[in-house]
Amino acid sequence: MAITLESKTRPEGSKPRALRRSGLIPANLYGHNGTESISLVLDAKVVERLLKQAAPNQTEVELSIPELEWTGTTVIREVQIHPAKGTPYHLSFFAGTKG
Repeated sequence: MAITLESKTRPEGSKPRALRRSGLIPANLYGHNGTESISLVLDAKVVERLLKQAAPNQTEVELSIPELEWTGTTVIREVQIHPAKGTPYHLSFFAGTKG
């Protein structure tokens, strides 16, 4: 069962702490185009729901980035959790190879 997720590109020069205060979680997408990566932001509530359903490196996540007109199947490669608060503060996605 693939989970569908919509993301936005991270504004140039934005600070991760300020993003988190405004309810967004920074994320990166790797492997969509060779070695290039895209900096993204996801809504914190969406991330919490996602992590209840998805297991890192196992669950396929259909990720769409409307601004770049990119949609693809990814897996969550890494979830960084805040040591004191226990809340996610960064995600890494890896795009699967099509074929």
